[in-house]
Amino acid sequence: MKKLIIAGFAIATLGLTSCSEDDDMPIEQLATCTDGIQNGNETGVDCGGACAPCDGGDNGENPQDEDLSGLLTEDFTLTNDVIWEINGKFVVGDGAVLTIEPGTIIKGAEGTGSLASALIVARGGQIMAEGTAEEPIVFTSINDNIELGQKQGSNLDENDRGLWGGVLILGRAPSSFEGDSEESQIEGIPADDEFGRYGGNDPEDNSGIFKYVSIRHGGALIGSGNEINGLTLGGVGTGTVIDHVEVVGNVDDGFEWFGGTVNSSNLVAFAGGDDGLDIDQAYSGTITNALVILGAESDHGLEIDGPEGTFEDAFTIQDLTIIGDPNNPSGEIADLRDGAMGALNNVYVKNFNDGLNLEIDDAGSAANYTNGSLSFSAWELVLPEGVASVSDVFNDTTETTTFSEDAADFATAIDQDQETVGADLSGFGWTYASFRNAF
Repeated sequence: MKKLIIAGFAIATLGLTSCSEDDDMPIEQLATCTDGIQNGNETGVDCGGACAPCDGGDNGENPQDEDLSGLLTEDFTLTNDVIWEINGKFVVGDGAVLTIEPGTIIKGAEGTGSLASALIVARGGQIMAEGTAEEPIVFTSINDNIELGQKQGSNLDENDRGLWGGVLILGRAPSSFEGDSEESQIEGIPADDEFGRYGGNDPEDNSGIFKYVSIRHGGALIGSGNEINGLTLGGVGTGTVIDHVEVVGNVDDGFEWFGGTVNSSNLVAFAGGDDGLDIDQAYSGTITNALVILGAESDHGLEIDGPEGTFEDAFTIQDLTIIGDPNNPSGEIADLRDGAMGALNNVYVKNFNDGLNLEIDDAGSAANYTNGSLSFSAWELVLPEGVASVSDVFNDTTETTTFSEDAADFATAIDQDQETVGADLSGFGWTYASFRNAF
């Protein structure tokens, strides 16, 4: 197995794929290409005399697998002619750019706690992952039998969760933290790992492009009640592109925004173990054209929290479809709490059992609903048998607002698949959820 290992997070230079057959050679002894970056497709490059030129050959090793771990400090490209494996934390450091070719497959190794595998784009780093509908980029488990050139394997499905970690992108955009600090440590990364910091004062911060990417079977546990989300966006700015991204079978949330300003579009969260879309810490971007499909173990389609400090800002959700699982007795539409602030417009909901609801759960969110900083418009719901009206769905647990009574003004009960709002699903044919006929 070839390896791209960066030896320890304190090493200041990039350790590269070995041209030697001895994978156990200390990293500082590995021969590297003279340009500092061996992309697996270079020709005629001097490898310092320790091995043959870096021509992409396997030199007696398995050309199908390459290992990734440690801190990336120089630009590097993941090519689509090998399957890459993340072992532990693979961090794109400040100033480095990780490029991922369309059709590339990246598999995460098993592990929990400090050994959980994850790709982390640290503040100042960038990821340029631009897949296509024909050649999406796939992050999955090392246990997935997906092979080069395939979009999915055959031995795992959406109910296989927690087999590796996930993807975290961190930036310097404003976020609202307890105590009004400017930065914080991201959920899912141990507190003593400096590369887990996020937040700042640059709303236009650019962490790169993440497009046509499917993230599957993640959510490894790093501590009690602390799992990694499928895609975590911490303090990510508007200079970043998040478009056509899918999360399948994650233990924790599909997508979670911790503050930041990044706009996100064409998202699919399928059969997660917690919430589909989760918003925290005064995230103020717009989420457009999103599909949440709950599974048997899912909690909410949406979980929304407000600011933690005095800095306040609000999100917008536009064109959202939430599909429940009738076999899930506890799956709910949404939970709004801790001073939630934002607008939820053009939302279609179906396939829930009679326990479905959307709750305002605290006095701060209730006050924001009353003053208009938490708002709803153009909702359409297919009500299950036993639910008489939309007013039975929208609940204020504080009983201080007219939320339930107002539901008739912004929500309509309709027949199955007669919606005029919600996500445009025509562009999701590339997804694993489509392959599984989940919508």
